[in-house]
Amino acid sequence: MADYLEKYSFRPQLIREEPAENLEIVVVIPSYAEPSINHALLSLQSCSRPSCEVEVIVVVNQSEVEGEEISAINEQTFEEATKWEERTKGSRDPGFTVFAIFEKELPKKHAGVGFARKIGMDEAVRRFQLAGKEDGIIACFDADSSCRADYLIELYDHFEKDHMTPGCSIRYEHPTFGSEFEPKTYLAVTYYELHLRYYNQAMKATGVPYAFHTVGSSMAVRSSAYQKQGGMNRRKAGEDFYFLHKIIELGDFTELNSTVVYPSPRPSDRVPFGTGKAINTFLKNPKTGYYTYSLQAFKYLSEFFKSIPEFYITKPELVTLGGQVPYVLIDFLSGYFFDDRILEIAKNSKGLHSFEKRFYRWFNAFMVLKFVHFVRDNAHPNVRVELAALDLLRNIGYPNVDGIGSIDELLEIFRKLDRGESPVPVRFLKSKNPE
Repeated sequence: MADYLEKYSFRPQLIREEPAENLEIVVVIPSYAEPSINHALLSLQSCSRPSCEVEVIVVVNQSEVEGEEISAINEQTFEEATKWEERTKGSRDPGFTVFAIFEKELPKKHAGVGFARKIGMDEAVRRFQLAGKEDGIIACFDADSSCRADYLIELYDHFEKDHMTPGCSIRYEHPTFGSEFEPKTYLAVTYYELHLRYYNQAMKATGVPYAFHTVGSSMAVRSSAYQKQGGMNRRKAGEDFYFLHKIIELGDFTELNSTVVYPSPRPSDRVPFGTGKAINTFLKNPKTGYYTYSLQAFKYLSEFFKSIPEFYITKPELVTLGGQVPYVLIDFLSGYFFDDRILEIAKNSKGLHSFEKRFYRWFNAFMVLKFVHFVRDNAHPNVRVELAALDLLRNIGYPNVDGIGSIDELLEIFRKLDRGESPVPVRFLKSKNPE
């Protein structure tokens, strides 16, 4: 993988200082129009330290056509990050060093969070190569996030204990109360986080092997896995979703639940979707509530995935599946050459296990998202997120659902589900009819 940087890196070497021999963790923080980077850096610096060197790369970024107001904010952030670099270099803060990078003229077509993460993560690869550490840990963080004090130690220990994992999703919790924001903002992020966790648990209930959170501020990968899968993309939004699912495809992907990242609940219009956009949309009309996908879409998928062994054995044509799988799913699959796909997957599979792996590589997280959108547009419209979440709990047999008295209590239940603390298996109870 020595040629990754030669093939894919956008920039040559940006940091001239030699890395420490025991460098094991590089945290990458993209920063655009952030009023301050100090909070995030102080949170990381205040962490208990693992027995290795930790570097933090701040990538202040903007496009080649950025306006004066944003440019001024970015200049100020870079100045703050540079002061951190000066303070942490050498023996002033052993084991923790900040490096500041300012990308002032990124191509307008690609400038955004994905490109900024890529520049920082590619530089992390270079740092690890110089230190002779192909399996170094590259962690993604955000400029408006903070973390629990055991973040760095737990991150280090997680990869030390599991030598097979190529990456992990790190436990996150948005602040849902406080004095920094208006009460409606905290309510908005409570609904939004519930949506994220409902979606993840509904995916898990279908039985798919790729039900993991993909939140940009709380994910980490090995440098070797990062290179093997072609690195970070340059998407302006959703870069985390697309990137992590490439890593998940490698297998042995894990969850790190023994520490916490706290993403900011602040509203924003900087990207077309994501936390900031969702909060902003809710605040414009909070009375409408927050809507998410109908649980029925996931129940359809659950029934469909139960038929995978039969697809391998009999290779049925799509037109013969009426009554066996939902008709809305048949309509959806007709646009994706289902018959040809099944034959192709079976032809290249040595057995059922191999078939299932290849099947899920085709019907992956992107296909699931496309399908739930198809169901939303053609069969079952979106519903209030709290109703969908309660519906899911009932459909997996979760106890005392009717006793849940608030949205905060409901969110806490879903946080526990994501931590693997469910009193029942997260699987749909047996259904009499897929329709």
